[in-house]
Amino acid sequence: MSVELIAYAAFFLTMALTYAVMCLGLNVQWGQTGLFNVGVAGFVAIGAYVSALLTTPDAPDRFGGFGLPILVGWLGAAIATGLASFLVGWLTIRLRADYLAIATFGVAVTVQLIALNLQSVTGGPFGIGFIPRPFAAFASDPLAFSLLNLGVLVVVVILLYLALEHLLRSPWGRVLRAIREDETAALALGKNATRFRLQAFAIGGAIMGLAGATQAHFVGFIAPDNYVPLLTFQVWAMLIVGGSGNNRGAILGAVLVWGIWAASAGAIAGLFPPDQQARAAALRIVIIGVGLCAILLLRPRGILGEERIVSRHLARLSARQAASTNPTNPNP
Repeated sequence: MSVELIAYAAFFLTMALTYAVMCLGLNVQWGQTGLFNVGVAGFVAIGAYVSALLTTPDAPDRFGGFGLPILVGWLGAAIATGLASFLVGWLTIRLRADYLAIATFGVAVTVQLIALNLQSVTGGPFGIGFIPRPFAAFASDPLAFSLLNLGVLVVVVILLYLALEHLLRSPWGRVLRAIREDETAALALGKNATRFRLQAFAIGGAIMGLAGATQAHFVGFIAPDNYVPLLTFQVWAMLIVGGSGNNRGAILGAVLVWGIWAASAGAIAGLFPPDQQARAAALRIVIIGVGLCAILLLRPRGILGEERIVSRHLARLSARQAASTNPTNPNP
């Protein structure tokens, strides 16, 4: 395998894992809590711009350019997006289903319009460039540079996955599922549904902001056109394909759908002449849509699906009951 192919594979997986982080954030909101957020692109954009403003070099023509370390930018992005999500959630969290979807979509459109028109801060339609990239000292060696960047994203995804799995199996995570499945029963047990929903919405938004920050630094450039509603559609497709409510499914779905998206781009470039590329690009959305329909028909819960039991105590009890009712068990 050539060095160029390995470097491309590493870059592909790096981008796929940035989408996996977005899926993990959406999984907290929708998969575990049932919050219908269709404004993913807006929260990702907030994280990307905050981190870019904090870490880019001095820029006399716009606000920002503080030149802070990348990790500080990522942390600032997660905190800022978490606070923005908390504010949005505080205003809209009592809305249900399609009403919440409309509200979050409006937030995403508002964020994009601000990024497009507030040129003194965001660079306007020209975006922000020269965003520092991790391990920039190795940029002259494409293979080492790509592998090191991939390693950083792998560590981020693993740490995030372990933290979210711990939350999922904690009493807090089980309350979220209880509210999603039967809010009346959860209220009868003394759980404040609004407070738990708000917490989940803020945590999910913070994770999306972190995803936007990591993607911005690995690409090195951001612009308002990067955060159109199509991004929200991609992330939703990834989560549904992988398995809503399952953190491993969110990661798997991101890699698979991003692979289809990247492969379809190459196929379109090879099959259509240059003057028809823009029109043919719409076929990529059709391909993802057809694949999504196939998954919903064949595996309605996604490739992996949600675990029915997440409590280790209930899992042990269920195993004992299954063993006691199994006639082939030598020790009933």
